[in-house]
Amino acid sequence: MTLDLQSPAATIARLADGIEDERLDDPTPCTQYRIRDLLSHLVGLTAAFRDAARKEFGPSTQTAPGGTMPALDPRWRDLLSRQLPEMVDAWRKPDAWEGETQAGGVTLPAEIMGLVAHNELVLHGWDLARALGRDYTVDTANLEASLAFLTPPPDADHSVDAPVDAQGLFARAVPLPADAPLLDRVVAMAGRAPNWPAAE
Repeated sequence: MTLDLQSPAATIARLADGIEDERLDDPTPCTQYRIRDLLSHLVGLTAAFRDAARKEFGPSTQTAPGGTMPALDPRWRDLLSRQLPEMVDAWRKPDAWEGETQAGGVTLPAEIMGLVAHNELVLHGWDLARALGRDYTVDTANLEASLAFLTPPPDADHSVDAPVDAQGLFARAVPLPADAPLLDRVVAMAGRAPNWPAAE
């Protein structure tokens, strides 16, 4: 399987363009993280998943996420504007999805890692849009892929709470009606309240 990351990557680039420094400490739907932390995470993940697709292993792919987000690189605008298209291009190559690869210090089948990379862009793009109070749009195919990735299999053990990731960026699913809009179902499955910040 291959999946084009262009739509969510382009949305993040559009949202990041023109962010004023005074907005960097605004809250986001990621509990305990401000816009500056989210941008720092995006800078790190675009490099890590670009290199994972290329299978160029090193500090960007071998470093596990820590409990504290690193300080935002002052060059973040230049880094994001360069790394987002590099990440998209890297995952457009069929061999990026073959074999095994590494990111965050974890080795996975490359096909799964590509889906993780895609999901990071979709969800954190939404996080950034909500934090900025701006519209969020990505292709329906990308939303459908994220929903499928996030939805537990029917035989999953629902008696065990879903784990929260090391940086607190994903949490337990938020219940929603089955007929809720596709985007709302995606973000709710990742533990976000679709009406954030009204839900705060």
